[in-house]
Amino acid sequence: MRILVLALAPLLLFAAKKDVERLNEATAVFREVMGTPDNAIPKALLEHAHCVAVVPGYKKGAFIVGASYGKGYLTCRAIGKAGWSAPATIRMEGGSVGFQIGGTETDLIMLVMSTRGADSLMQSKFTIGGAVQAAAGPLGRSSTAETDAAMRAEIISYSRARGLFAGISLQGATLRTDEDSNEAMYKRKLSTADIVRDRKVSASPSGQKFIAVINRYSPRELK
Repeated sequence: MRILVLALAPLLLFAAKKDVERLNEATAVFREVMGTPDNAIPKALLEHAHCVAVVPGYKKGAFIVGASYGKGYLTCRAIGKAGWSAPATIRMEGGSVGFQIGGTETDLIMLVMSTRGADSLMQSKFTIGGAVQAAAGPLGRSSTAETDAAMRAEIISYSRARGLFAGISLQGATLRTDEDSNEAMYKRKLSTADIVRDRKVSASPSGQKFIAVINRYSPRELK
């Protein structure tokens, strides 16, 4: 057993290092997107978001039938409670059918706009487009009508690829809890709900940076 633990230790350290790097990437994605006000997520939407998820480097490779995969981070706040939670790790998978050759890598941002949407994220797995619908989000200085319409969606999603940032629909994508990465980050097994709803842990230094950049643009208590 001791030999097995010693053999696994380098792998666990490598996994933890990769998670820190990915969390830093997620922080950079959100900061860069919000740093261009004319082409960013409208602050009015952020003020009403229950949760924010960022998936940096979502990979999509295809040859006739495509497959997609990415790992990112989710932080939430509760009505009447100030502050964003420590981030939980999520895995995102999706499929596409089309005559595509090659692959792309895309940064994704999702805003969860309702309690029901947030509840769905607490499950070990759920698929967007069933009970919970997603819509492509408006950008920057969008009209009040566009922003109000987006607020009625339960998940609002955006993508950034090759420097272009735009709203995107993620219907059919599947999100899962990644308890292995949560354990690597917090040193014990934790579900998404344990981290973002029950708040059983404090954010790591990288997690604090992630929360800080979101809090910079949406510091208000959720109402």
